[in-house]
Amino acid sequence: MSRRRFGILAAVLVALNLVLWLAPQGLAVRQAIVNQLFGPRMIRAEVIVRGVGGAPVDYRIDRGVITSVTPTTLTLREQDGTTASLALTSATQVTGRLRITSVDQLRRNLRVLVVREANGPAELVRVEGRGLLP
Repeated sequence: MSRRRFGILAAVLVALNLVLWLAPQGLAVRQAIVNQLFGPRMIRAEVIVRGVGGAPVDYRIDRGVITSVTPTTLTLREQDGTTASLALTSATQVTGRLRITSVDQLRRNLRVLVVREANGPAELVRVEGRGLLP
């Protein structure tokens, strides 16, 4: 009887070890931190990552409500009341809700998140919804 219990215990421990070994380490903790930093309460951020060849790449992330938009410029009012004017190009990708897929479809009073490199034009505009910021 004790051999059988030992065998079952050994099998359970091996299975547990295998599950923990295959699961990404600290996935839940990392995801919680990312959600807190880049979640809906974020106003704006500057993120520096190591790019190709090890050179640092500086990204700026802005979240706000569109106050005006032209084919080349997007103006946002951020949650803290500041205004940001961001350049747009034909290469700017638009994703998100409301079936808006191009820069031409952007309009006032849309809540958006804009990603750009340093002081460059917007690379990505993600539409998050309509209306005022929470």
